[in-house]
Amino acid sequence: MQPLKLVAAVIALAVLPSCSKGFDPSQIDTGTVGAGENWDNPAGDWAESRFSRLGDIDRSNVGRLGLAWEYDLGTTRVQEASPVVIDGVMYTSGNLGRVYALDAATGARKWAFEPEVDMQYNRYACCDQANRGVEVADGKVFVGALDGWLYALDQETGEVEWKVDTFPDRGRAYTITGAPEVAGDIVVIGNAGAEYDARGYVSAYNIRTGELAWRFYTVPRDPKEGPQENAALEAALETWSPDTRWDLGGGGTAWDAITYDPEFDQVIIGVGNGGPYAQAIRSPGGGDNLYLSSLVAVDRKTGEMKWHFQETPTDNWDFTSVQPMVLTSMTFEGRQRPVLLHTPKNGFFFILDRENGKPLAIHQMVRTSWASGWDLKTGKPHLTPEYSDVETGPKLVFPGPPGARNWYGAAFDPERSLYFASFLDMGNMIMLPPENVGKPRRVLGLNAGTESIFTPYLEAALPTLPKSLQDQITALPQWQWVKEKPWSSDIRAVDPVTGETRWSYPREGWQDRSGVLATRTGLVIFGTLSGKLVVLDADTGKVLREIETGRSIMAAPITYKVDGVQYIAVQTGWGGGGWGLVPDYAAAYTKGNANRILVFRLDGKPVPVPPDLPAEEPIPEPPAQLPGVTPETIAQGRVTFSKNCSICHSNLPRAPLPSLLRMSKGAHDAFDEIVLRGLLVANGMPRWDDLMSPDEVKAIHAYLIDAQRKAYEDEQRGVQAGRPIYSRVTAN
Repeated sequence: MQPLKLVAAVIALAVLPSCSKGFDPSQIDTGTVGAGENWDNPAGDWAESRFSRLGDIDRSNVGRLGLAWEYDLGTTRVQEASPVVIDGVMYTSGNLGRVYALDAATGARKWAFEPEVDMQYNRYACCDQANRGVEVADGKVFVGALDGWLYALDQETGEVEWKVDTFPDRGRAYTITGAPEVAGDIVVIGNAGAEYDARGYVSAYNIRTGELAWRFYTVPRDPKEGPQENAALEAALETWSPDTRWDLGGGGTAWDAITYDPEFDQVIIGVGNGGPYAQAIRSPGGGDNLYLSSLVAVDRKTGEMKWHFQETPTDNWDFTSVQPMVLTSMTFEGRQRPVLLHTPKNGFFFILDRENGKPLAIHQMVRTSWASGWDLKTGKPHLTPEYSDVETGPKLVFPGPPGARNWYGAAFDPERSLYFASFLDMGNMIMLPPENVGKPRRVLGLNAGTESIFTPYLEAALPTLPKSLQDQITALPQWQWVKEKPWSSDIRAVDPVTGETRWSYPREGWQDRSGVLATRTGLVIFGTLSGKLVVLDADTGKVLREIETGRSIMAAPITYKVDGVQYIAVQTGWGGGGWGLVPDYAAAYTKGNANRILVFRLDGKPVPVPPDLPAEEPIPEPPAQLPGVTPETIAQGRVTFSKNCSICHSNLPRAPLPSLLRMSKGAHDAFDEIVLRGLLVANGMPRWDDLMSPDEVKAIHAYLIDAQRKAYEDEQRGVQAGRPIYSRVTAN
């Protein structure tokens, strides 16, 4: 080789993507748990503990907390991200994958980024336009957009350095809602879509170039397509039925928690639920269905599996394992062990050995009817199919699909050895209509397969169900649970070793869930849907301070320090799972859902609370019914609307999306153009001509005209009787 060419070859080799050169995991100090002056990632530190070692704000002065600054995000949708703060600059994401860079001391904007999102992807998002944060590394800010693009932005300017399409198959309904995870010289991203027709996976990209380093699929593919991608999937294949409906994808999407563990140079993936929900559809004949509802550790450099632990074998109930993890060390049987703390949806608290994935302790945290406990030696649950197998009839399954825990972050105080988190004890009536078994795949559509009623609503809904179904439900032992306590929700301080709850603080309703921040000075801080920022004593649970903000809070607060001043920051905004059912105690219901970042400091100002919203406008009189419509047409439209549209359009006042019982004449006139031909795709209303025929859309329209007519006439009768234009009572 000529010398000049040799030099060129050496240079070329030097810039090739590498997943091992230039990064040494031992460079990360894992001896300390908790964030300092910076808040390095959405969960704060390498352990993702949401614990702060700062000490300026404490029990003695928390009464002096006031507003330092606020920033208007310019949106009115879900906010689930916790900001990152590095060297005086705050970086965070908003809905769809928007990114903001702000002066962390003043709130002055440095730059903002808005991705060009294909808004058709709103149809594939079960749970709103959520985005749970950014990662910052290598002079870049990383964010995933709803439609599957991963962006690397210049940390100083916000300009796009590279972007990559993370969806290898756009013929399936994938979305991105989770934050990326930086693991040395790679950035890892997952996706959502198990309720639709997705096959789960995570992808790792070189942080410098955006080139794919590896991809790990969480469930097998159809064996007819050839060998599985790796040995782990060949082993997993044995846990699926020979009659598996591979065309439905299988689920297992990793839509939130992906955690890098530098002590073992491994990426731990929280894997989602089965798709469809019912195993009788997905994998007829049973099987554990690996790696659904599991924690899977893969080698950072190669993407090869090191260990796995399945938290919910035979998932039938939307029990994901994507909930946030905490890494730490604890003493078990006289030995100090590196452990992982995890509270997934299924109602149990898992402490796993991070070296091998073996369970060291498992505690039941809420009522569970799918399993009565666990065998630590086998690592298997004591399943109770008589109370949970939906193939044999309707069941009352505890916990329900919202989960005992969900995406909202927990905090771990290593000095007190306490785990602070919001827990929900609630169930779900779940049934599998026989006609759903064997149905063809709905391409780019919902394929959940089961039907549900949450227990807070079940007693009221029971009389509307067929008598035979009522009798089956009330004959179940768990019906007594529903009658005695349909739900409870609280913030708890839990000892991870024993599972003991040291204290609890009641939440405002079952939808009132939020992430938690804990501090070395003994504070536990979180927000509420009614709009309060609450500060509790970490040792006793006593309320130390409540600050009225007038804005619904679900995201976990953070704390950081700039120029000697400690700040506490939180993003505000209602949305996410069940986003159309905004409860009437929520600030988003009474005062609106304008999204903000609120930042507090000692001796700050009072928070400006927004005024109450005005009364609803009267319901417009609907047009005459469509020609040729019969009662059967309206009934068909009600069913089709329920299965396709109600996941977003609750048709309740002050929901995030407009009530279709209040459509204007213009909306009625353009109904087919909107629904079938995508007139409003750019505004977020997707088109449906690939899944619904003109006759089905006509039936939906007929149903909505009929429902609007009834609502209009009821309102008019109320006006004549002196009733307020509108009133509403909801379950919590």
